[in-house]
Amino acid sequence: MNIHVEGLVAIVIFYLLILIVGIWAAWKNKNSGVVEGVDRSETIMVGGRDIGLFVGAFTMTATWVGGGYINGTAENVYLPGYGLAWAQAPFGYALSLVVGGLFFAKPMRSRGYVTMLDPFQQLYGKRMGGLLFIPALMGEMFWSAAILSALGATLSVIIDIDINMSVIISALIAIFYTLVGGLYSVAYTDVVQLFCIFLGLWVSVPFALSNPAVSDIGVTAVKQLHANQTTWLGKIESPDKWMWADNFCLLMLGGIPWQVYFQRVLSASSATYAQVLSFLAAFGCIIMAIPSVLIGAIGASTDWNQTTYGPISPMQRDQSDMILPIVLQHLCPAYISFFGLGAVSAAVMSSADSSILSASSMFARNIYQLAFRQSASDREIVWVMRITIFVFGALATAMALLTGTVYGLWYLSSDLVYVIIFPQLLCVLFVRGTNTYGSVAGYIFGLILRVGGGEPYLKLPPFIYYPGWTIEEKVHHVTKEVEYLVLQRFPFKTASMLASFLSNVAFSYLFKYLFESGTLSAKYDFLDAVVAKHSAEIMDKTTLVNKNIIGLNEMAPVKPRLSVTLAATFIRKETLNEEEDSSPESPSHENE
Repeated sequence: MNIHVEGLVAIVIFYLLILIVGIWAAWKNKNSGVVEGVDRSETIMVGGRDIGLFVGAFTMTATWVGGGYINGTAENVYLPGYGLAWAQAPFGYALSLVVGGLFFAKPMRSRGYVTMLDPFQQLYGKRMGGLLFIPALMGEMFWSAAILSALGATLSVIIDIDINMSVIISALIAIFYTLVGGLYSVAYTDVVQLFCIFLGLWVSVPFALSNPAVSDIGVTAVKQLHANQTTWLGKIESPDKWMWADNFCLLMLGGIPWQVYFQRVLSASSATYAQVLSFLAAFGCIIMAIPSVLIGAIGASTDWNQTTYGPISPMQRDQSDMILPIVLQHLCPAYISFFGLGAVSAAVMSSADSSILSASSMFARNIYQLAFRQSASDREIVWVMRITIFVFGALATAMALLTGTVYGLWYLSSDLVYVIIFPQLLCVLFVRGTNTYGSVAGYIFGLILRVGGGEPYLKLPPFIYYPGWTIEEKVHHVTKEVEYLVLQRFPFKTASMLASFLSNVAFSYLFKYLFESGTLSAKYDFLDAVVAKHSAEIMDKTTLVNKNIIGLNEMAPVKPRLSVTLAATFIRKETLNEEEDSSPESPSHENE
């Protein structure tokens, strides 16, 4: 293995820069929140809620503009038969941020939550919060693993460094500055990383475009010039329209219920700022995707026989997912490709550190503190966070080395976030009267319907064959192996999400009716979701007592739910002075 010394030096300089900025941010903000009396653990999670527009916009944009984002966009534009029409991530995630800013950022920030799981535990209790933590954790962990794996592969292409070594070193650096400074270090390094992505890719594009082996991308957009390569604009065939719409809804709506997003929302200095950050980040995602689109178009317009890559195209070598680093290496001068390499490294680290911090925040607060150790001191929570940052970082690194399955696990886990967590978020924020029984039903329905559709990337066969399913032949060009995969053209992911939402609402009102009408005795309310909600401790206008169905003496033995007795734990009252609380279950609705 011949290591390119110049490239290695460039990467070392870049990593040192990121490390120095991360440590500086931690030192600069080490006393943040002390004067205001804010817990140190909360400062690590949401940065003292004083992230301004400039840093906030950069860190929220950098969270989505990761290695998978820039590599995946270039890959889809390059792939024959797909093209720009199937490069959905830029517009999908941008619209996700717009929808999040319009409908979700303001209620979440104005109520002063600390993590995305807070409203779930507040309304549905600690057990349901623990269940919802599972898909949220899977999403964050497999996302980190997938982008670390992408970084390792990219480094191996350009500077011939060992994949395992590059993944481990990159992860250790991200873990270290996240351990030291929490969200502050993550946010400030995101500013540097986003600048590196923008500069590195835009510097590379003109050199790649001017390479003699590259045809005019304006021509190849609509006309095929090279063998085995279609036009890079692409098109959506009629049988694939519903599948395209399903994937787009997954990106647009499924991009909202992530702790990495709400961590930025909840760190904003006000609810209005949280909305503005979302809109700015949406614009940033579009801008940052442009060079990736151009690089994908360049790859589709290249006669590879005229390059050092060789006569066989990346697609024929099953290296379409590496088209961005391949273009940087073989169509740009060596010193320019290293700029691009720094951009890819920056993109990966800007997403990996955010996901690791998000996962540890949810575990430390919603699982360890609120579910098991309600009396834990702030110092104890801080140490739990630090330990879990290291543990989750190590797990993500280990999974990144399992390159054969990590992408399939990421695809499935992101689908589960969309199918399970998004409808639950709709219910807790906008639908009055839902309870734990409905939440459990929605969880189960969504899980079965999504997993039942199978996952080709994991070679997980379906046990539910939706309308329009077909068998697709996949040929591995290098090994000549042929796989036969079940392709679900029906929009089953969005259908699963809607089924989860409707079952949550339906079963919530069903069990509410059964208990309040006396059809089911209060002793069968084993989830403490209906009867305990109306106990003497939290009396409101819709109690069972007012309907003369059940007496206080019968209700007395029922323990109120954790989510009720710990209401003050979830909501910081001072934040409510800023905005009128509009929670469907909030006290402001008592007299309605």
